[in-house]
Amino acid sequence: MDNDFVKKIVWSGMLAGTGALATIVASRASAVLYRRVFGEDPPE
Repeated sequence: MDNDFVKKIVWSGMLAGTGALATIVASRASAVLYRRVFGEDPPE
């Protein structure tokens, strides 16, 4: 891991992965809240 290029690639991958995971979690949490508030499935 002495190569700066490899470190940047690994960092970009980790950032993309955690960003995707955060998006999925936020979407599911929002869907649960919408169902509780309105009593129906959220629009797509």
